[in-house]
Formats: sequence, C-alpha cells, structure tokens
Amino acid sequence: MNAYTIFMAASAPATEHGEHAAEHGKAVFPPLDVSTFSSQLFWLFIVFGLLLLLLAKVFLPRLGGILEDRSNRIADDLDGAARMQREAESAELAYEQSLKDARAKAHNVAETTRASINAEIDAEMEASERDVAKQMEAAEAKIRKLRTAALANVDDIATDTAKSLVEKLFAGKITLAVAAKAVKAQN
Repeated sequence: MNAYTIFMAASAPATEHGEHAAEHGKAVFPPLDVSTFSSQLFWLFIVFGLLLLLLAKVFLPRLGGILEDRSNRIADDLDGAARMQREAESAELAYEQSLKDARAKAHNVAETTRASINAEIDAEMEASERDVAKQMEAAEAKIRKLRTAALANVDDIATDTAKSLVEKLFAGKITLAVAAKAVKAQN
C-alpha cells in the first residue's frame, strides 16, 4: 500500500461503501463516487445558474456598455477627424486665396510705386533741365556781356598797342585819338 491509499482510507467516512472499498484496498475518488452524483448535479446547476445570472445581469451589460462607449468614441473620433480634415482643406483654400490676394496686392503696390517713382524722376528731370537751361541762359548772357566788355576793351587795347608800336617803330609821338581812329578804320 502506498501513502495515497492510506490517506484516502483514513479520511474516508465510515460508510458501508467506504468500508467495502477499504476491504478491497481501493478508495473511490469522491467526484466519481456514484452515491454523490445527485448532490453534485444539484450544486452544479445552482453554481451554473448563479454564474449565468451574474453574466446576464452584471458582466455582459458592463461589457456591452464598454463596447458601445468604444464604438461611440470611435465614431466621434472619425467624425471629428473628418470635420478637422474639412477645416484643414478650407483653411488651405483660404490660405491659398489670401496668398494670391497678397501677391496681387504686392504687384499692384509695386506697379503704383514704380509709376509714382517714374513720375517723380520725370518731374525732377524736367525741373533739373529747366534749371540747367536757366543757368545756361544766364551763363550765355554773362559770356555775351563779358565778350562785349572784352571787345570794347580790345579796341582800347588795340589803340594802346598801335600807339606803342608806332612810337617805338617810328620814334614819333601820336595821340590816342589818332590811334583809335586808325584801329576803327581797320575793323
């Protein structure tokens, strides 16, 4: 006999069947004992019924709620993603339109500025040309005046030069009036 059979024999209730099994030296495993089948089936149905009731009333509704919450959250997230995508697309279109408007405005500003700068340059050039023309006229008038004065002095210088030459060449004296008359006769 081994230790297991001794242990089973010692712990077995003193029943008629247990005594009979002890006589033969074999103990029957309690769940397989035919005499306890009815109570085992009774407790099986009670535990299975309670477990089924717990599943039906507690666990499955919670699990269903969790699944429904997840489903709703996923649907909300998908709706939000679609909404954000539409917003992003409209923002991109608005950005492209504002960029296009800004480029057009910059082009218009550049053209307007170029035109106004060209107009200012033309006005400055005309004013400068008028100033140069006035200065040229003033310079020409001054040159004419100086020429007239110089030509007037030329006669005097020519008279003095003629008088000096005649006096040196001919060792004689002549008057300024006679020298002036001779110079005027030559012009």
